[in-house]
Formats: sequence, C-alpha cells, structure tokens
Amino acid sequence: MRLRVFRSREGQAMPPPTVKIEKEFFEKNEYTDIRWLGTAGILINCHGTVIAIDPLLAAYDLPLLQEMPITSAEIPYLDAVLITHIDGDHYSTATCDELKGKTAGFHAPGYVADDMGMRGYPAFKHRIEEPFQPGNMTVTLTPVEHDWQNGVPQFQFRHWEKYDYCGYRIDTPEGRIWMVGDSRLIEEQLYQPEPDVILFDLSDDGYHIGFENAVKLANHYPKADLLCIHWGTMDAPKALPFNADPTRLISRVSDPERIKVTALGEPFILKKQGV
Repeated sequence: MRLRVFRSREGQAMPPPTVKIEKEFFEKNEYTDIRWLGTAGILINCHGTVIAIDPLLAAYDLPLLQEMPITSAEIPYLDAVLITHIDGDHYSTATCDELKGKTAGFHAPGYVADDMGMRGYPAFKHRIEEPFQPGNMTVTLTPVEHDWQNGVPQFQFRHWEKYDYCGYRIDTPEGRIWMVGDSRLIEEQLYQPEPDVILFDLSDDGYHIGFENAVKLANHYPKADLLCIHWGTMDAPKALPFNADPTRLISRVSDPERIKVTALGEPFILKKQGV
C-alpha cells in the first residue's frame, strides 16, 4: 500500500497540501467529523457540537512545513477547548487568548487548568478518568506519562505530577475517539475501552511513545483506525518529537489499511461499525 506522504527539501515526511476548513464545518451535521489542525491539534464536530483539542494556531516556535487550515479569527464558536498538558505546542496561550471569548469553557488537568484560571479563562479542572459532557459527546481524561520538566532545571519551580498531563477518550454516537496524548507507553493505556479511532502520536522521542511502542499500541487495538498526528507540521527534520514518518508503520502494523494520513483540515468522517 502507499500513503500520501510527501517530503520536504530536507527529507522530512509531510502530509498532503492543506485543505481549508470553511465556516460550514461548524454547522449542525448528522455524523462525527474529525479535522487535524497540524501538530497535535484536532477539531471535532459531532452533530453540531464542536470541540478543539490542543489547538496551535498562532505564535509558532518553529517554522512551518504546512499552511494552517484555519485561523483563530475564523473560528466562530467552540463548545469546549480541551488541553492535554502545559507544553507550548499543546497549550498555546496565544491561541487560547484568541479563543477566550468564543468558547463555553476550557478543560484541562492539574496545573494547566490552574494556569488557565489565573489567565481569566472560563476553566474547568478535571481528574484522570473523570468524564464530562460537552453536548452529545462524553469526554473522559485518560492517563499519560510525560513529565520531562522534572529533569530540566528551569522547570523545577514545582514537581510535575502524573495528573498534570492527560489524554482524552471521546465517546460519540458514531464511535469512540482516543487522543492518547504525549506519553511514554504505560500499562494503563493497554486497558482502555476499545477505540474506533486513535489520534496517533508517532513521535520517536524518549518522553513520547517511541516507534516500537507505537507499533505495540496499534497492534493491541487491532480494529482502530490510526489517524496520524504530531508529525509533518513543524520544519524540524532533526527534532524527534516532530519528524516522524508514517510510512514506517506499513510493514509493522496489523491491517495497515488502518493507517490514515490526512492533510491538515481534510475531513475524516467517523462511521458506525458496519456502516
């Protein structure tokens, strides 16, 4: 099989050209529509309830390989903004500042939610495995392990706890979406309810899942589609968190047709099993 993977001048794997997200995306629909925003950002419209996960749409720390599919100014309204952890490529305060007046609430674990409150965001703090319900979706925080800040002096102004980071399990009428989040592979991630779509971090970095464990996770949930994220957006061919290559999965993943490479902004429609 072939995936729609392109190459930068430096040889870095890239997705196809960006698809613009138009205003019609935010209208009520009869299905669940998933759009990759680049890096780990996601937009989901589930029957008219729209959420964003880790949107990074402003103030980039690195040059981009791809044009963003939408700007914060073009987003009319969000029922919820979900943040997984404090890192700037996930918790973009520049983006959240622009979305502050456009959402019913920001949702996050631990320290991130505390920081949001101090910034004046309408913030809701959640525990791991705690569910909440934006519209017709049920969202549950899932455990991760990504506490790299504890080993870096400039971030040792506090001890970073496991509950300061999370993934998100999202149950919709069409099926279950799992944002695993930035994480080493941990045992709890192998005992999750069966997902239909995994928002799949490929990063081969010591504080991320790593390639071999990404393969292990994919094959542990053999029915889940693997929507590849956290790659092909930042122009960083030597930076392991950003330079993954989905084509490496083809020979290692059971039923490689499950590997999904979409352009930024391209629709991925979640369908009920058997439909």
